[in-house]
Amino acid sequence: MALWAGRFSKEVDETVNAFNSSISFDARMFAQDITGSIAHATMLGDCGIIEKSESEHIIEGLRGILADLESGKLVFDPNAEDIHMFVEAELTKRLGNTGKRLHTARSRNDQVALDIRLYLRDEIDEIARLVHKLAVTICDIAEQHKETILPGYTHLQRAQPITFAHHLLCYAQMLRRDLMRLVDTKERMNECPLGSGALAGTTYPIDRWQTAKLLGFDKPVDNSLDGVSDRDFCVELCCALSLIMTHLSRFSEEIILWCSWEFKFIELDDAYATGSSIMPQKKNPDVTELIRGKTGRVNGDLVTLLSMLKGLPLAYNKDMQEDKEAIFDAIDNVKLCVKTFIPMLSTMRVIKENMRKAAAKGFINATDCADYLVKKGMPFRDAYKITGTLVAKCIAEDLTLETLPIESYREMSELFADDVYDAINLENCVMQRNSYGGPSPKAVTDQLDELRYELEQAIGCFS
Repeated sequence: MALWAGRFSKEVDETVNAFNSSISFDARMFAQDITGSIAHATMLGDCGIIEKSESEHIIEGLRGILADLESGKLVFDPNAEDIHMFVEAELTKRLGNTGKRLHTARSRNDQVALDIRLYLRDEIDEIARLVHKLAVTICDIAEQHKETILPGYTHLQRAQPITFAHHLLCYAQMLRRDLMRLVDTKERMNECPLGSGALAGTTYPIDRWQTAKLLGFDKPVDNSLDGVSDRDFCVELCCALSLIMTHLSRFSEEIILWCSWEFKFIELDDAYATGSSIMPQKKNPDVTELIRGKTGRVNGDLVTLLSMLKGLPLAYNKDMQEDKEAIFDAIDNVKLCVKTFIPMLSTMRVIKENMRKAAAKGFINATDCADYLVKKGMPFRDAYKITGTLVAKCIAEDLTLETLPIESYREMSELFADDVYDAINLENCVMQRNSYGGPSPKAVTDQLDELRYELEQAIGCFS
């Protein structure tokens, strides 16, 4: 019989039981459920709501259940409605009437709200460590490529010369912001809903501050109605996870391009690529393609959460059971993708000579040519037009700005001299871009130092 029976005159239909059950996916929160129950039982005994000896007996029983679940001695009952009912039923089975006292001054509403907060708080810590490790991996690779010339793109057209390090650090900066979002999410999440009851608190003399402290929360949730009906923290975490996946997806898209014969800037290690069932020459970047695909799945989880909440009146509604599968799926996929991305990135081979050749062929030093004239006194728009004309001439004659004769330059302006070739040299173009955040080796070194410091500060906020 269900633990909540009494009001009902007959058993719930079997199909409704199966439809209503969540044990198949919320069983993963067993440790958090038992931890929350231990804190609740401790408070009940300390406040004199139940006998201290009963409180201690309950705690001992809960710890035994936890140990048996972790060892595999106890398995989950697939017929249980949820993890909360399973643990309480097992406790009552072991302790009899004493076990039935655990639920005093508590509702399943504040219990489930507590469990999901505890579970997500633990998961945020693990995800943060993975994101931090990926960002550090990117920084380590960037350290090796401060002078590796790469064409920077806009509209997927070669635009200006940068370095591979500068390009990589853009993704490291995205991940730094992802870490900060996780910091903010964890901070707002870290309030304890236990003691909110079904929605209106309780008449028992409970100590919500004690349970909050025992469970590592900063404070209790201020409003009992909010305590059981809030899932902002699920949405906020899923927003952060969606952005992490979006950043991984953008990076994956570039890796896919870079691996192609049309670019051939990098080559993935054989351990992180697959072949074709029919074409023996193929080496496919399946890992990055899957990450790109899974991004849509995590974004879908976010839409699920927002849609689930948007029409709910206060307080708790059964719709909120749908929060778990969505946020669990997002968490699982983010962890899987980041764990795979780190070694894939650290083992890839960078083909510097191909990057340099691509940079040389794209007229990406045209802006530097125009700036050369501006520094000699010509208005930028005039310099821009002259340089554009020179580029058109180079294309027509199958030349580059570097190989265009000085006579052709001087036909356009007497300001041109032999030193123009130094000004448009790709290495010099990059070296001179020393502005804060720029691609020069010095600017990249400064960025790396600051980024590493900020990453360490951020990861220090997690357990």
